[in-house]
Amino acid sequence: MPLYVLFQMIPAWLRDTGVDIETIGLLSLVSFPYTWKFLWSPLTDRIVPPFLGRRRGWALITQIGLLISLMLFGLFEPQTEIWSIAAVVGIVALFSASQDIVLDAYRREILPDEELGFGNSMFVNAYRLSSLIPGSLALILADQIPWSQVHIVVAVFMLLGIATTWLMPEPTIAAPPPKSFKSAVVEPFREFFQRKDAKSAIGLLSFILLYKLGDNMATALATPFYLDLGFTKTEIGTVAKVAALWSSIAGGTLGGIVMIKIGINRSLWVFGFIQLITIFGFAALSEIGADRTWLFIVVSAEYLGVGLGTAAFVAFMAKSTDTRYTATQLALLTSLMGVPRTIANASTGFIIASTGYTTFFTICGFLAVPGMVLLYWVAPWNETQS
Repeated sequence: MPLYVLFQMIPAWLRDTGVDIETIGLLSLVSFPYTWKFLWSPLTDRIVPPFLGRRRGWALITQIGLLISLMLFGLFEPQTEIWSIAAVVGIVALFSASQDIVLDAYRREILPDEELGFGNSMFVNAYRLSSLIPGSLALILADQIPWSQVHIVVAVFMLLGIATTWLMPEPTIAAPPPKSFKSAVVEPFREFFQRKDAKSAIGLLSFILLYKLGDNMATALATPFYLDLGFTKTEIGTVAKVAALWSSIAGGTLGGIVMIKIGINRSLWVFGFIQLITIFGFAALSEIGADRTWLFIVVSAEYLGVGLGTAAFVAFMAKSTDTRYTATQLALLTSLMGVPRTIANASTGFIIASTGYTTFFTICGFLAVPGMVLLYWVAPWNETQS
């Protein structure tokens, strides 16, 4: 949920209160912890909290931090305290990225290889479902109550995560903690690059960087885009967010089933193509204008592609790691996945301001092509892979 707070609710809040689109785009730079989380991920492998175990203990620490920091947004006014808001965005991103490290490792350690495809598609569905809170409920409430109260309501939902962490089992097959900080830092990277030759490793990392570049940029400022088209916050919270939710969940579920049938590699090809084509729907919507029917159709198609592509992408990354170094290696891969969302997205406001939405979304569609080309080397169509 914190990811959607930062990339859906906060931009909507700032735009609704008159902050310019360039500033909103630049604010994504403050969420740099998502792209650098591999630097402190070894700590979560090496240090075991004195309560709940290695994975659950760290999950609880990060979730309590998120509960408190999400409430802080309600203390500030966007027009006069944007730097304070940026600081809180950075704090939330730090705790959120750290939670990702722990829960990614947890998921990898409880899923056997043959269940990675379907299991990760269920994970994708779960976090898509969480988008209902900051992406839908929050916007509807903002038409009825002050934003300061909305922030508190959203933060309280972190209690569900805390309760789940308390009740869920600690992985029983987790590798023992590294014996030293040196081994915790060095060995995961050494194993990764020894397992693959330099060319293959660079190709894999480049693919992870580029595969979702197009759709990440296209959806980065989606809520401000809907507002600028003339939709009300309630229309966005109902039509757009419900369309995004059902289609991404359907995409994640369908993706998990299809991966069982054709494997992860071929799924990356098929889903990537769908993901690329549906980006152009936003370009069409920018020309059509504030039509609720077309909003539902375009958003449904885009997030169906996003759900399919993400399901295969996350499963592919999980399978590319060694279970002995789950947290650090997954943090490295998912950090690269977050680079477009954090750094490239910072330019989206300026591109939109200079070219308009139609041209911007067309550019996003073409930016999805390089990741598809790299599939030829990192996930060949005919290579056997579960």
